[in-house]
Amino acid sequence: MITILRHAFTGIAFGILISVMIIGITFLAFPIEDWTLIFTHNMGDIPFAVIILCVSGMVGSIFGITIGLFWRQRFHKINRQLDELAKGQKVTIDEQPYTELQTIQNQMEQIQEKIRKQTEHAQRLATERANEREQSLQEIVVQERNRLARELHDSVSQQLFAASMMMSAINDTNAPIDESVNKQLKLVEKMIHQSQLEMRALLLHLRPVPLKGKSIQEGINELLRELTQKVPMEIIAQIEEFNVDKGVEDQLFRILQESVSNTLRHAEATNLQVMLIERDDTIILRVVDDGIGFDTEKIRTTGSYGLSNMSERAYEVGGTLKIISLPNQGTRLEVKVPSLGKKDENDD
Repeated sequence: MITILRHAFTGIAFGILISVMIIGITFLAFPIEDWTLIFTHNMGDIPFAVIILCVSGMVGSIFGITIGLFWRQRFHKINRQLDELAKGQKVTIDEQPYTELQTIQNQMEQIQEKIRKQTEHAQRLATERANEREQSLQEIVVQERNRLARELHDSVSQQLFAASMMMSAINDTNAPIDESVNKQLKLVEKMIHQSQLEMRALLLHLRPVPLKGKSIQEGINELLRELTQKVPMEIIAQIEEFNVDKGVEDQLFRILQESVSNTLRHAEATNLQVMLIERDDTIILRVVDDGIGFDTEKIRTTGSYGLSNMSERAYEVGGTLKIISLPNQGTRLEVKVPSLGKKDENDD
């Protein structure tokens, strides 16, 4: 407010100065004996004094409006920077800010540095927790899930495969003459085939590709390779090579596994796109399918353990999770996590 008032008074003073200059030039060019002529003398039916006041008022107004618009633009820029800061994005600070905005710029730098340190601390804690989980409870859970997956593979999965082969043989060699019976047998064969697909998806979910000892890029490629072998789905991957902190790797990989599991069990998709890139010191994980989608508002109201779990994993490493889905239009999941690895290396 002080800055605005100061420029407002500057505009008024500038207008008064213009008026004095006009009057002074008039006196020098046209010396007068009676000063009252300034108020009584007309120019085009308008008193000379009124013309001077109007001209000075217009000039002062234009000057004030110009200065006001200039500072309005500066304030809008500050507001945009604060909005980026609130969203967790990297804010570009002016190297030579205006004196009036120096304090605000310094405070934004302090806030940005504080958020960076908090994110770095959160990622470090996530790394420690990830290592502890891999050494204790996670090993027990993985072993139990692997045991269950082996039992299902050795029993139910093998029986489904045998039933599928038998039904294929029956339909190919001893097809019944009755058309209705033939349709029913075809339907049974289709149901068995669908059950096989669901069993493969379930086995993939129960026994996910472990990330231990591998980079996230290697883990994703192995996961998608196994998925391609077991599920008839077109998979498009864009995986870039870059260094990722261990805690961030663990959380992003678990989010990807949860997302792929949801796609296999619920989406009925035929196309899956997975992207892992790094842009502007931000790691981006994106998973897109062309499935049946869902109503995000309804899920948010009723609650979903899977979505909540993925959101919490992203939050643990200072990231954000965004899901866009519409019925019959597929689902798009995007995770953005600040990348602090390069900055840390330079600091060392």
